[in-house]
Amino acid sequence: MQATIDHIVIWVSDQLRSLDFYERVVGFAGVRAEEFREGKAPFPSVRVSDHAIIDLMNRAKAEGIDELVHAPGSSGHRVNHICVAVSHADFTLLRARLDAEGVDTSVGITDSFGARGLAPETFYFADPDGNILEARHYD
Repeated sequence: MQATIDHIVIWVSDQLRSLDFYERVVGFAGVRAEEFREGKAPFPSVRVSDHAIIDLMNRAKAEGIDELVHAPGSSGHRVNHICVAVSHADFTLLRARLDAEGVDTSVGITDSFGARGLAPETFYFADPDGNILEARHYD
C-alpha cells in the first residue's frame, strides 16, 4: 500500500501566535489563515509540502475537539491524530483489514478538509497504544 501523510493536528495554546511562528519563523505558508482570522474557519493550518499540512488546534477548546473531529479520547494527547491519504481501493482494503482484526472503524465523516481540499470519506481508528489515525481518500 502506498500512503502519504495528509495532515497532522497539534494542540497549541495560541493559534495566531503559532500561525505566526510557522509562517514567519519556520517558513511554511498559511492555509485558510485569512479565513481563520476572519472567524470563517475553526482553525488555521500551515503547508508542509504539496500534499501535507499541519493543523493548529486550540488546546483550550480540547473538550469540544472530540466532537469536531470525531476522534473520541484524543483531546488529552499532544498530537490529536495523524491522517494518511490513500487510494480509494487501499482505503477499502485497509478498513477491511482493520475490521477483520476487531479494530473499530465505525467513526468517520464525509467532506472533511485536508491538504488536498475536501475528502469525500474518512474513518478513524486507534493503534494498540491509543494513538488515533485517520484514513481518507480523495478519489
